[in-house]
Amino acid sequence: MKYYGTCKFVGKKVILRIRDRICETTEELLESDLFTAVLSKYVAHLKRRQSGLLELFGKSASVIGDEDIKQLLRVLQILGKMPLETVPKLLENGKQFAGKPELLLAFVEGLYNYWRTFERFIICDSTLEDFDKRPYRTFDATIEALMHLVRQSYRQIEEHITGLHPHIYRQVHAGAELAVIAMPKDLQLPPGIYSKLQTIPLIRQLLLYPPLLLDPPMNKRSGRFKRVDQNPLELVNPDSGEWLCYPAKVGSLLILVYVHEKFFELGFSLCNLFEPAEDAFLDKKADAVYLFGVPGEALNDLAELPAVFYDDTDNNVLVAACPNDDRFGYFGYLKKMILTLHNIAVMKHGKMPFHGAMVRIQSTKGEERNVLIIGESGTGKSETLEALRSIGDSSIREMRIIADDMGSLELDAEGRLLAYGTEVGAFVRLDDLQPGYAFGQLDRSIIMNPGRVNSRILLPVTGYEEIIKGSPVDLILYANNYEDVDDEHPLIDRLENAEAALHIFREGRAMSKGTTTATGLVHSYFANIFGPVQYRELHEAIAAKFFEAFYARKLFVGQLRTRLGIPGYEQEGPGSAAQALLQKLFAES
Repeated sequence: MKYYGTCKFVGKKVILRIRDRICETTEELLESDLFTAVLSKYVAHLKRRQSGLLELFGKSASVIGDEDIKQLLRVLQILGKMPLETVPKLLENGKQFAGKPELLLAFVEGLYNYWRTFERFIICDSTLEDFDKRPYRTFDATIEALMHLVRQSYRQIEEHITGLHPHIYRQVHAGAELAVIAMPKDLQLPPGIYSKLQTIPLIRQLLLYPPLLLDPPMNKRSGRFKRVDQNPLELVNPDSGEWLCYPAKVGSLLILVYVHEKFFELGFSLCNLFEPAEDAFLDKKADAVYLFGVPGEALNDLAELPAVFYDDTDNNVLVAACPNDDRFGYFGYLKKMILTLHNIAVMKHGKMPFHGAMVRIQSTKGEERNVLIIGESGTGKSETLEALRSIGDSSIREMRIIADDMGSLELDAEGRLLAYGTEVGAFVRLDDLQPGYAFGQLDRSIIMNPGRVNSRILLPVTGYEEIIKGSPVDLILYANNYEDVDDEHPLIDRLENAEAALHIFREGRAMSKGTTTATGLVHSYFANIFGPVQYRELHEAIAAKFFEAFYARKLFVGQLRTRLGIPGYEQEGPGSAAQALLQKLFAES
């Protein structure tokens, strides 16, 4: 990694940190450290590929040096203002470049495309400026301005080379793809070692240009998160210049997610999954902190898979950490650890966490049913609900997501069974979505690992007030994705008593769909390795209490056979399950 003033290259990312202003003219842009750095990197890239574009320099690629790059830089600076024929008049040896206009044009086109291969982020430092008080003006003056300036500069140079105007103008996102406003803020953290987190800037607003395509290092998650006996904060000294904090509202909890710059693209993507906490919410004590992307080997001695958490019972806060190795560069390590912390925290308050999707469905006759589908990742929970949305046009007036992946159940003071969600977004396998639905949501989405196994789409699906208000439950179903349907195994199969239901849910069978490194038929305790496994004794007591309550309240508890894990049923399985569910919900209406 190298510094270029306020610009930093970290792997495939370009991170621009600004405090007051950004380049405003083509001349300023072409004279900036950023442009010089990108040009130098592009030439090095062409050298590695032994590209024919290097013939532009009129010498062997092996001897092209810094002075040659400076000469080309000066040519481009002239072309930012004047046509190609002026280059030899203003620059000694300029004829070398001006004499090959087609090659020069191809080089400029390649440079423009190379710049756009980077994931490009702007961080507006609000330490001295009140950027967070006027966020739209800030974004308009930074991310919007840079986008227009880069496109304008590219077009000016090409027009000055060719003497022609383009016939087609493609308004690609040529500047930054995402910007944040960040500032220091005192947070309600315990004293002592937690004070080292207070200097890390806190994200207050974000702006992104969807669809945002990201290609993080990994496309799967592996193993379980381990509870350890040492606070990871004792081993970590985060540099505030390399970290940002995303204050996530996870259900009713406040979880402070500290993200290292190596994984900024994953940390910023949290905006499509969890609401960022506003100032009033930040006045409460943090329920958990998570350091995602710890550099070096500080965590390696804590566990074989050093994605770990510590239960600080003295301060009543959970602390998690994960290294910044490429193998952890997958959004699942970020999302699922946050939800693990949530699940542990709610269990300590006597609530039952669930790994599942819950939706409120209102028929065209005005009847409402709240359905909770519990199951492992890839068992067809979200896919079935989206298929239900697709087939229910004539009979369903509205569907509202209460929980997409995780949530919790509680018995309130009046004995009512209520459900709560955690996320306002969904992180869904792109291949398993109904094609029309996936296409229709592209304008709000973040797409990760496109073209690879387990490619995912991350998009907002519900509102924060919907997930935390507490919703009654009418049906509780286990998502069975591995059994075929026949006379003895219907699409929806009722479980007759609490003991039978506890056995099915506790066993947690599922056919792996490639969302983790597990393969074949797998078992996971209550389909939820994110907290209940690590606190099994506590969870057993809570589960027994809640399953008895399900049957005491005469709820429908059963299995839903989605067949998503059976080859050939990726679309038909959830579709048939949705049809059966629709009949079950409103059979008596």
